[in-house]
Amino acid sequence: MKNWIIAGLAVTALSGCAQLEGYSSAVKTPPPASLVGNWQTMGPQKGLVSPEARASLIITAAGDTLDCRQWQRVIAKPGKTTLLDGDWVNINNQSRVMPLELNGSVLHYDKLTLSKVNQPTTECQKALADNAAPAAVQAAAEPTAAKSGKHYSGVFNRAN
Repeated sequence: MKNWIIAGLAVTALSGCAQLEGYSSAVKTPPPASLVGNWQTMGPQKGLVSPEARASLIITAAGDTLDCRQWQRVIAKPGKTTLLDGDWVNINNQSRVMPLELNGSVLHYDKLTLSKVNQPTTECQKALADNAAPAAVQAAAEPTAAKSGKHYSGVFNRAN
């Protein structure tokens, strides 16, 4: 009888612990339309190294991403969106998993607050071209007419 109780407790404890073993094991999942687009920080952010630093996140309808940070140089990391325990996350090619939490028209991502913009910065567009990013990410970065749409409010209750 004790074995069944111990086994039941172990199963219960482990049932909510979905894990990603790495970038290659994460399944690229198309995100909701409200997450698709070009996102950028506005003003100083605690999640960046300097008040002058800027961050952009490009999310395509197919689920490809490019996290572009710029200050004294540009660092661009490709990634992909996926669902983890029912919440949207971005996993980059270094296997770093970061939640994507949309509240109204503001995206909270990696200690940053981002707003949707028509196109990424010139530096991030250059990084796209230099890094031979997937065609879907490059296409998403091209200027388009402003799109309107509903946003949903996602909640990510996981400590990172």
